[in-house]
Amino acid sequence: MSDVAIRVDHLCKVYRGKGTAAIRAVDDLSFSVKRGSIFGLLGPNGAGKTTTLRVLTTRARPTSGTAHVLGHDVVRAPLEVRKRIGVVIQEQAAELLLSVRDNLLTYARFHASSGPAVRARADDVMEQFGLADSADRKVQDLSGGIRRRVQVAKMFMVDVPVIFLDEFSTGMDPILKRAVMALLRTQAAEGRTIVLTTQILTEAEELCDDILIINNGRQVARGDLHALKMLTDRLYDVSLTFERVPDDVMTVIEGYRPARVSVAHNTVQLRMKDEESRVLALVSALATRGHLLRIEINGASLEDVFVEITGKGATT
Repeated sequence: MSDVAIRVDHLCKVYRGKGTAAIRAVDDLSFSVKRGSIFGLLGPNGAGKTTTLRVLTTRARPTSGTAHVLGHDVVRAPLEVRKRIGVVIQEQAAELLLSVRDNLLTYARFHASSGPAVRARADDVMEQFGLADSADRKVQDLSGGIRRRVQVAKMFMVDVPVIFLDEFSTGMDPILKRAVMALLRTQAAEGRTIVLTTQILTEAEELCDDILIINNGRQVARGDLHALKMLTDRLYDVSLTFERVPDDVMTVIEGYRPARVSVAHNTVQLRMKDEESRVLALVSALATRGHLLRIEINGASLEDVFVEITGKGATT
């Protein structure tokens, strides 16, 4: 059995409207996703992420190129693909006229699962997602955030090997989001393949084994977190907390030309794009000017990588 769950080769999707120029939403995109991994698809708004997911989940036909899920062509064998996937895409809605419990049980029945064990599983899933108090309420009577929870919760009612999550954490409070992220890690460790997009780059940084960043429908960066951080070489965030900030601190810092600097209370924070030796030299120079209580030096974050290679802010 191949260790590749998803394979995309030279995928293109072009939208053509009457009287308007053609829009190339996905442009010659190729990548693969390993089984049992958490794969992050990131990019600015309009980059082609949701269109790519729509093709992979058989909701849109590619203009050219191919895509396979667990060896099945998404165009030639869409039913075989659908049997093996779970999907939460932005525009998808839960069944509004059904209760939360019936949404979960109906979704399980669609995947040929029913009976006492499935009802018990629904109770467990509702508890995990903070939905137990709303179990018998119709979804149409719930807030948008709770509806989103119902959508994501359905993925845990079935044992399909691949799930696609488009902005999975929308409407979740920090505690619930942490719990769901832990569940996703457990699912991947047990062999489930998870493909996700997210507007919150720290989620991708914590969750993803492999990340593809796209812009204008094309790949701009690919790799694990370490490999991506290497793309923004020599970028450092430095935080220095003094007992009392030295009077000449800005004079010392200006000689090193930081990209950004701020002073708040007794803490100096700066960003430098320079050699590591220069960063350490600046820290040493500042340490001779006052009593340091704390020093922290961090390399580039995923958000730094994203901003530098796309030239855009951190929304995806």
